[in-house]
Formats: sequence, C-alpha cells, structure tokens
Amino acid sequence: MDTLYVVIILAVLLGFVGLLFYMQKKHISFSKRVFTGLGLGIVFGLALQFLFEPDSFVIETSADWMSIIGSGYVRFLQMIVMPLVFISILSAFTRLTFTSNLGKISALILGTLIATTAIAATIGIASASLFDLNADQITQGEAETSRGSSLEETSAGIQADTLPQQIIELIPSNPFLDFTGQRATSTIAVVIFAAFLGLAYLGIKRKQPEQAEHFAKITETVYAIVMRVVTLILRLTPYGVLAIMTRTVATSDLNAIVSLGEFVAASYVALIAMFLVHLIILAVIGLSPVTYLKKAFPVLAFAFTSRTSAGALPMNIQTQKQLGVPEGIANFAGSFGLSIGQNGCAGIYPAMLAVMIAPTVGINPLAPDFLIFLIFVVAISSFGVAGVGGGATFAAILVLSALDLPIALAGVLISVEPLIDMGRTALNVSGSMVSGLFTSKVTKQIDRSVYNDPNRRLDTQELEA
Repeated sequence: MDTLYVVIILAVLLGFVGLLFYMQKKHISFSKRVFTGLGLGIVFGLALQFLFEPDSFVIETSADWMSIIGSGYVRFLQMIVMPLVFISILSAFTRLTFTSNLGKISALILGTLIATTAIAATIGIASASLFDLNADQITQGEAETSRGSSLEETSAGIQADTLPQQIIELIPSNPFLDFTGQRATSTIAVVIFAAFLGLAYLGIKRKQPEQAEHFAKITETVYAIVMRVVTLILRLTPYGVLAIMTRTVATSDLNAIVSLGEFVAASYVALIAMFLVHLIILAVIGLSPVTYLKKAFPVLAFAFTSRTSAGALPMNIQTQKQLGVPEGIANFAGSFGLSIGQNGCAGIYPAMLAVMIAPTVGINPLAPDFLIFLIFVVAISSFGVAGVGGGATFAAILVLSALDLPIALAGVLISVEPLIDMGRTALNVSGSMVSGLFTSKVTKQIDRSVYNDPNRRLDTQELEA
C-alpha cells in the first residue's frame, strides 16, 4: 500500500510539472511560473505533512525520487558556476573601455561589498540582541545533533589555520583543481586566476593588438556559449523550485520550525533592514530606490526562489545594464559578489550565530571588544564564500572558529535553513548590484537616462521560450 502512495505522490508531482510546462507553452512569464512552482511546492508539501509523518517510508521514498528533479537542477547550477565565474571576469577585461580606472573600479566594488557586509553584520547583531536569541534555549533533536557533528568535522581543518594562512588559501596554486570546486575557497581562486589572465590580456593589447583581438573574439565566443548553457539551465527553474519546495516542506519538522520561529523572524527583520540600507545608499547617491525596485524585482525573485547567487549571475549582470551600469563594471560587480561580501550569507547569518552562541561559553555578546572583533572577522571572512549552497555554512564556520566558539551549536538551525536561505540569497544579489551602481555613480560612468527609462527592463524572453 505504501508503494501505491508513493506512485500517487509522484504522479501528482508530474502533473504539476505538466502544468508548468503548459504555462511555458502559453508564454506565461518566467517570474509567474517560478512563483507558481514555489506556491504549488509549498501547498503540496504541507498536504503531504498532513497525510504522512516526515520520517515515514512514503515521504522518504517520494523525496528520494523528487531529488531527481530538485537536486538534479541544483547540480546543473553547480556544474556551470566555475565556467560562468571564470568567463564573466575574463570577458569583463576584454570589454573594458576604461583601463586607466581599472584599479579604482575594482577597489570601489570590493570596498562597497566589504563595507556593506560589515553593516549587515552590525544589523544582524542588533536583531539577534533585540530578539534576545540564545542557542541554549533551542532544543536539539537527532537531526540538529547530527548536523552539529558534521559541522565540527568540516571545521577540523579550518580551525588549524591562522588568519594569514586562511588568506593564503584564497590564492590558487592549481587553478585546474579549483575549477573542480574541491576547495572551500575555489570560487575566489577562480576569480583571481581569471583576473590575472585579464591583466595579461590588457598588457598584450598594448603591445600586440592583433593577438589581443583574436583572444577577445575567442573569449566572447566562449562567453556566448556559456551564457546559452546558463539560459538552458535557468529554464528548468520552475520545475526545480517545485520539487525542492515540495521535498523541503514535506520532510521538515514543523514543530521544530515553530520553535525556531523567533530566529526566523529576527533573520528576516535583519534582512529587510539591510535591504533598506541598500535603498538608502542609492538614494544618497541620487538614484531612485523605486526605479531600482521595479527593475531589480525579476532577478531578486529568481534569487529568492532558487537560493543561488551564482545561478542569478546572468540576470544580475543584465539587470545592472538596464540600470545604466557599463557592462565591464556589471561583470565585475556581479562576479565579485559571488565570492566576496555576501551581505546575507556572509554578513547577517554568521553575526547572528555568534551573538546566539557566545553566551553559552560565558561571553557577553554585547561587550565592545567582542563586537568590534566580530564585525572585523565577519568582513574578512566574507572572502571566498561560494554562491551556491553551503556558502553561509562555510562563512559561519570561519567566523565561529576565529572567535573560538562551539561550531556544533550552529546545527540547531538546520530546520529553518531553507526558509532563511531564500531571503539571504536575494540580499546577496542586491548587494552585488548596489556595488555596481555605486561604483558607476562614483566614477561618473552610469547612464542615468537608461536608469530612469521605464522601458529598459530585464528581458526574460529567452527564459519564457
């Protein structure tokens, strides 16, 4: 009988997949299809929660089959991350028309990303303190204990490294190894390798323009192909979101989520507050926050539902261009934002965890020296955080290790990780776009007529095909 239930559940899921495919054929917008997949997944998952226990044979077997769609989609995104980051950085150099300002532009983008991460950490600290969060107050079940043990194992090698050693780890010694993503810092290592190739290209461009032109054409060809692959993967988003949300909701311990509701509320208060900071930054430099909201909504919605900053990179870059940011700056800001200064995953999250966990070892989380050091560590540790699944965990391990806090206690939040990660990812993407807008405005390269043109919007026509 249980097997029959599994077959019925999978048949219903495939029916929803068919509905999303029908919506695609009817040319219903990409954003509407993604949110439809999200809504169907949540409702279907809740229905399964009501009918079966999360740890029952029916749910576990059904979830295993659902992973073919959900986890398969995530794996496709992971497959393209390194080629995407590499070619985006390299093509940014081949498209540069402002080589004299390269150092200033890079410094402004990196400075903005790190500064906003420090602000995000401060907001995270304030929110955790406001809600009086304490890790000791959270009951740990089997899943939380197992997650804590896993985090301790992951951190074993990281804890042995000093801060200078961790910085050295960012530098690639074997870029081909980093293309496989085998190291925690592989993403930023690929960024550094691509930047070196880009600088070499600029040198050749001055001395051997013909060879440089040939290299630029090859780079543009590879860029076009990689972006096409990304487009093909992104078309799978509604189906991936449907399966992921159904599996997540159906297998979640709702009682645990309810008990962690205060942390979820505190997290979203911090995320919304930091998003408002982004809008304030735009207002201060003379750009309309309302215009930004209207044009950025599609990419932020995608980031929210897909939970991947890397997958959102093509839409991120295109959105910046529709906001008047030059293509070179857009590529730099979008690509750097994948591995440096993620406001949500590397800023708010580890700061809140540190404030929650500090009292368990007798540390006053509001002591000035602790707060200053925490914000500093969060900002520095934001280098190298990957833009696909697990980035926030890596950032948390780095911060908690540097502060000598028990890492296992971070496992108590496993039940609400997916729920919080949606908001964190959207904030990460917004932070990278704001860094591109800020840099363009400071260097006087932003096209205000494009920014203010309501007809210049992100074109999702390829995704709606």
